[in-house]
Amino acid sequence: MMMIMKKTLFSSSSSTFCPLTTLLILVFLLRFAREITGQDNLINQTCKTFAKADPNIHFTFCQTTLQAAPASHCATLRGLGMINLRLIRYNVTDTRCHVKQLLKNNPRLDPYVKNCLNDCFDLYSDAIDYSKQAMKSYNSKKFDDANVQISAVLDAATTCEDGFKEKKVHSEIDEVDQFE
Repeated sequence: MMMIMKKTLFSSSSSTFCPLTTLLILVFLLRFAREITGQDNLINQTCKTFAKADPNIHFTFCQTTLQAAPASHCATLRGLGMINLRLIRYNVTDTRCHVKQLLKNNPRLDPYVKNCLNDCFDLYSDAIDYSKQAMKSYNSKKFDDANVQISAVLDAATTCEDGFKEKKVHSEIDEVDQFE
């Protein structure tokens, strides 16, 4: 259930998706899947376990995100993991689209910001590929491989933001990426 991205790719409301947090949840799901049992409260148990294990995972956000996902209420633990992987892929794709729009709609960008955005576009393009690979690995029960691939997605998001932070430049992506 990969809720590993500390930063969201959408707004900070509780009904939006947080890829970094989602990545964290998926990593914990891959590691602790055997500790969580019972179909009735699977989402609640999963989110509670992950929120206790990692301060970057917020129980309410995890619960709201998974409950809003189609088919999550009848999903197995493994199914919840795949739902999270899909959410990650969709949000990474959306963030790349957002970056593309920023580049397209702002022809007079500061050259440093433009370079950062171009780097982010490339990083998120790679992250889409990693998320697709992670889904294949997860389906093949190659959980260690999926974990590595999702970690690469997290690294892409972090590296993107680090480019802006180097010169203390405001990131337009940050408005899409922040989760409080």
